Amino acid sequence: MAMAGRLAAALCLAVAAASAAVATARFVVEKNSVKVLSPRSLRGRHEAAIANYGVPDYGGTLTGVVVYPADASLADGCRPFGEAAAKALRSRSRRPVVLLVDRGGCYFALKTWHAQLAGAAAVLVADGVDEPLLTMDSPEEETPDMAFLANITVPSALVTKQFGDALRAAASAAADEVVVRLDWRESMPHPDERVEYELWTNSNDECGPRCDEQAAFVGAFRGHAQLLEKRGYALFTPHYITWFCPDAFLETTQCKAQCVNRGRYCAPDPDGDLAAGYSGRDVVLENLRQLCVHRVANARNASWLWWDYVADYHLRCSMKGDHYTRRCADDVAKSLGLPMDLIDECMGDPDADVENDVLKTEQIVQVGHGTRGDVTILPTLVINNVQYRGKLESTSVLKAICAGFKESTEPDVCLTPDMETDECLNNNGGCWRDEKTNITACKDTFRGRICQCPVVDGVQYQGDGYTHCKAVGPGRCAMNNGGCWKGTRDGKTFSACSDSDLSGCKCPPGFKGDGINCEDVDECSEKLACSCPHCSCKNTWGSFDCSCHGNNLMYIKAEDTCIAKNMSAFGWLVTTLVLSCLAGAGVAGYVFYKYRLRRYMDSEVMAIMSQYMPLEGQNGERLPLREEAQLQRLNILAMPIRLRSQDTV
Repeated sequence: MAMAGRLAAALCLAVAAASAAVATARFVVEKNSVKVLSPRSLRGRHEAAIANYGVPDYGGTLTGVVVYPADASLADGCRPFGEAAAKALRSRSRRPVVLLVDRGGCYFALKTWHAQLAGAAAVLVADGVDEPLLTMDSPEEETPDMAFLANITVPSALVTKQFGDALRAAASAAADEVVVRLDWRESMPHPDERVEYELWTNSNDECGPRCDEQAAFVGAFRGHAQLLEKRGYALFTPHYITWFCPDAFLETTQCKAQCVNRGRYCAPDPDGDLAAGYSGRDVVLENLRQLCVHRVANARNASWLWWDYVADYHLRCSMKGDHYTRRCADDVAKSLGLPMDLIDECMGDPDADVENDVLKTEQIVQVGHGTRGDVTILPTLVINNVQYRGKLESTSVLKAICAGFKESTEPDVCLTPDMETDECLNNNGGCWRDEKTNITACKDTFRGRICQCPVVDGVQYQGDGYTHCKAVGPGRCAMNNGGCWKGTRDGKTFSACSDSDLSGCKCPPGFKGDGINCEDVDECSEKLACSCPHCSCKNTWGSFDCSCHGNNLMYIKAEDTCIAKNMSAFGWLVTTLVLSCLAGAGVAGYVFYKYRLRRYMDSEVMAIMSQYMPLEGQNGERLPLREEAQLQRLNILAMPIRLRSQDTV
């Protein structure tokens, strides 16, 4: 009996000591904020601990009225609210009800379930003692009467005693309603366009409802997970918790039956009976195999095959069907085209007294770092380095993952009506919109709409997104004419938009205005053209028509004058001679000017050069030399002048 007691103790120690990382764990309480909007005396922002059941509204907010049960027997929420009591939990303003209940008396999850049945949209549990916030979890041992856990769909959170007392006092008074906003928008980090998440799970399927929950989740979420990963939206990594056996018990049956690699990596016996059924060692080996399936598939750029393997393994190789074997696992891997030799190589020798790199890594990453807490709950989902709180259900998890994307980078699966509400459908979200082209600055995102000037057919719009957006850059005139004026009349079209200008509007010739509005210029009445003595002016849209009085006159637009169409031969001769003389005089003047310019340049250059060197006709006289830098400068200046004067000959 003493030996049996020691062995039983060893089994407990093997599990407890294997949780050494957990024993010194730094468990992080994930939080959301509660902002009191009214009454004024309570206004402020407070923290609340997100419950690990139900469905937290990651990425969203909920504005509602805090209601506290008037019946003291219902204050802790441990009893179902009758029909009369449920009606009393309505808000006068018809806002959603955030039910406040006291801590104690029953499981946290049961309080939430009763509140949900009474019509509450969310539940706040007020702590009864002054202590730091903690995470409310569902019961460890789930019994048949707790089937309601899977049906809880409202979010819950724990608030401190001080804040809970203040809410209770205000909600119990007959004054104004206590309006709060529950905010989960910053509960999930959303730094970029890719979400990184991991699932801490177990291949054991005989651990009760928790194991059934994991198996059901993998099967239901597989499609979403593979779609997100194949398109590069997400990076998924599976993990498995392992324990180790204390040195004092390495040679015991307990350690040998539940561990590999000489007690370094262990798992509890699935059914608690070392003499029957599957052992903890079997679980460790299958956990290791599933880790290696992911590694091998990832090396082949097909990491999503892990979901297929695990889902098929649960269906084909369950403990309940007595198929939890190496042979069944190999059949599943082969059906997916995975190379068994690489998987075996990855797994290594489980009987060797050495470290296993894969399982050692699992023990290391199980311990938290930075703002991330240790993994102490199984299953645990970690999204963007933050532990997910809520039930492990496909839609709820997908919503949390969608909250992890940077705004406006979410995949389409996150923007379906089941995931979020399109705020752009209501009054265009309050953003700018061009009614003519139906172009809008409202962009729907998982976290709500944003007003951002769009890019349409390669054309960028600029503005504040709320009151105005304008097309800029090349091609802008194709988009509602760049917001500029445009008019057509009598088959003629004029526009104040020019693609040669990257922005702005300018009325075309013949029009005046600011470019947004342009009107025709009346050149005739304003005496801007056709103003010669014999001219007759008629204004047209965008231009004018000018003619001359009499049939013998012709209008010359460039000179704005009228000349005779028919002249005598003598008149034409005189005109021709006059024009010829004028042309000849112009040519002669130009030639004379060029000749004088060349002579002048030559004389200037000779005069400058004569000051520095003897020239012909100076009897060999030499003048003092200037400094070398000055002479070089003059030579440089003189040479182009000479060349230019030669070019003009």
